[in-house]
Amino acid sequence: MNSEQAKELRQAFGHFATGVTVVTTMDSASENGLAKPLAMTANSFSSVSLDPPLILWSIDKNAQSFAAFERNEHFAVHILHAGQEALSTICATRNADKFADIEWQTGIGGIPIFKEFSARFQCRVEHRYEGGDHQIIVGRVLDYNCQNEPQQVQPLVFFKGKYCAVA
Repeated sequence: MNSEQAKELRQAFGHFATGVTVVTTMDSASENGLAKPLAMTANSFSSVSLDPPLILWSIDKNAQSFAAFERNEHFAVHILHAGQEALSTICATRNADKFADIEWQTGIGGIPIFKEFSARFQCRVEHRYEGGDHQIIVGRVLDYNCQNEPQQVQPLVFFKGKYCAVA
């Protein structure tokens, strides 16, 4: 597939509206030898099974944080609400300090978890599958939380390359 075809296919995929998530883990192989929190925006999230409780998401093999997600057995998926567009944008930006202005704490397996979210799933990797230029990660849900406040349940939605509101 040439670059023009890839661009057209990406645009066609963009016709499917998705929710927006931020996936977090810890990187134990940082430059100074200290573990550091990592976060990336992903819209490839999907529920898989209730019994056992499984979710999936996929990561580009060229992503800056790919190696950390491949090494770490734990991760968290945060479903974002409409008021978290700035968080989504910063977590989609290469080399940004994604934890500078966000409240977080340590979750299961030492992973960073955000204090604000619409729903949050703490997971352990169950399977990893090849998916072309992506790796598909299936996670077993170990813990989850949902918000009920009206301002935290309106979803952040991505459609045709931009954020949009749900009517």
